[in-house]
Amino acid sequence: MRSITTLHLQYAHRFYGFKGEAQYLHGHTGVLTIEVEDSVEAGVNMVFPCNEINKTAWEVLKNFDHALILRQDDPLLPAVLDVYEKQGIRNGAPTNTMKGEAFKTELATAYPECRLVVTKETMTVEGMIKIVYELLKDKLNIVKLTFTSGVNAASAEFPVNKSADRCPLCGIALNEDGVCPKCGYKKH
Repeated sequence: MRSITTLHLQYAHRFYGFKGEAQYLHGHTGVLTIEVEDSVEAGVNMVFPCNEINKTAWEVLKNFDHALILRQDDPLLPAVLDVYEKQGIRNGAPTNTMKGEAFKTELATAYPECRLVVTKETMTVEGMIKIVYELLKDKLNIVKLTFTSGVNAASAEFPVNKSADRCPLCGIALNEDGVCPKCGYKKH
C-alpha cells in the first residue's frame, strides 16, 4: 500500500541554450507528489504518516522554494553571484529564514545562504524528479515521484528498495537503535 503527499515549490529558472520561450528567466509553481510504499503498520493503520513524509522531504527540498535554479554552465550564474556579493547577501541575510541543509550531489548543489540551486542538467520536470529521488531515496521508500510545473509534468516509478521498522505508536521509521525519533518508543 502507498502513502501519498504533495509539496508546492515556487522557483525561477531558465533553459540555457534552449531555442524557445523557456530560454528567458521565468518562474513557476511546481507541485511534487511523493508516493511511499510499505506494509500497513498495524498500530497506526497506515503506511507512513503523510505529514512525516512531507517533513522529511521539506528539510531538503525547501532549498528549491523561492530559489533560483541555474545550470552550472549558465553565464547568468556568475552575474547573479556578483550582484549578490555587491548587495552583501551572497553569504546570507537575516531575512533568509527558509534555508534547508546545503547539499551536493552529482546532479545538483544547493547554496541555501543565497537561495540558489546549481544543476548539472537543465532543470526540467524530468530533471527535478532525478534530483529529488537522489536526495530522498535513502530517507523514504519512494516508489513514484510526479512533478508538475506549469503545463509540464513527468513521473517516474522506482523499485521498492526496503521495508523499514516503524513505530507502532506513530508510524514513522525507527532509527538504527530501534528508537522512534518522534515519540521515543523503543523496539523490544
